[in-house]
Amino acid sequence: MAKKKEVTVEERLRALYDLQLIDSRIDEIRNVRGELPLEVRDLEDEVAGLNIRLEKLVANLDVIDNDILGKKNLIEEAKALIKKYSEQQKNVRNNREYNSLTKEIEFQELEIELAEKHIKEFKAQIEQKKEVIAETKERLKERETHLKHKKGELDAILAETEKEEQALIAKSKEYKEQIEERLVAAYTRIRDNVKNGLAVVPIERGASGGSFFTIPPQVQVEIASRKKVITDEHSGRILVDAVLAEEQKAKMEKLFSKL
Repeated sequence: MAKKKEVTVEERLRALYDLQLIDSRIDEIRNVRGELPLEVRDLEDEVAGLNIRLEKLVANLDVIDNDILGKKNLIEEAKALIKKYSEQQKNVRNNREYNSLTKEIEFQELEIELAEKHIKEFKAQIEQKKEVIAETKERLKERETHLKHKKGELDAILAETEKEEQALIAKSKEYKEQIEERLVAAYTRIRDNVKNGLAVVPIERGASGGSFFTIPPQVQVEIASRKKVITDEHSGRILVDAVLAEEQKAKMEKLFSKL
C-alpha cells in the first residue's frame, strides 16, 4: 500500500495563503455590491407596505359609501313616516292622538337631521381619505421607480460577478478540503474576528500586513524559514513571508483570470 505523502509546513502555509487570496477576492466582489441587496429588500418591503395601505384605504372608502347609502335610506324611510303621520293627523279624534303623532313626526325630523349631519361628516372623511390615497399613490410610484433603478443596478452587478463568485466559492471549499481541519478552524476563527477578513498576511516593512506592530527580526527569520506556523501576537493573524506571498499571488492571478 502506497504511503500517503506528508504535507510540509511550507505547503500548509501556501495553501492557507491561497485560501486567503480566494476568500479576499470573494469579499471584494461582495463589497462591490455593498448595501444594494439590503436597499432592494427594504424598498420591496416599503412598496409592499404601501400597497397594503392603499388596499385598506380603498376598502375604507367602500365602507363609508355604504354608510352614506344606509343614512340616505334612513332619511327616505323617515320622510315616508312623516308623510304617513301627517296624513293620520287629519283623522285624529282627540288632542292626545294628535300630540302623539306630532312627537313621532318631530322624532323622524331629528332622525333626518342627524342622518344628514352624519352624511356630511362621511363626505368630509371621503375627501380626506382621497387626499391620503393620492399622496400614497404618489409615494408608491416614486418608491417603485427607485426600486426598479436599484434592482437594475444590482442585476447588472450580479450579471458581471455572480459566475466568478460561485466559481470562487467552489474553489474556497475545494482548498479547505485540502487543508487539515484544525488549521481551517483557526483560519475561519481569525477571519471572523478581524474587520477586513484577513487571517493570513505577509510581512510588510517589518510588520504584519494590516498591523503597525513591528515583528522582531528573529521572528521574521523564523517566518521566512517556513518551518512552523507563526501567528502575530497582537492581531492573532497567521504570518507568511513576502516572497511566498508574491509567489502565491502570481499563481492565484492566473487562476482568477480563468474564472
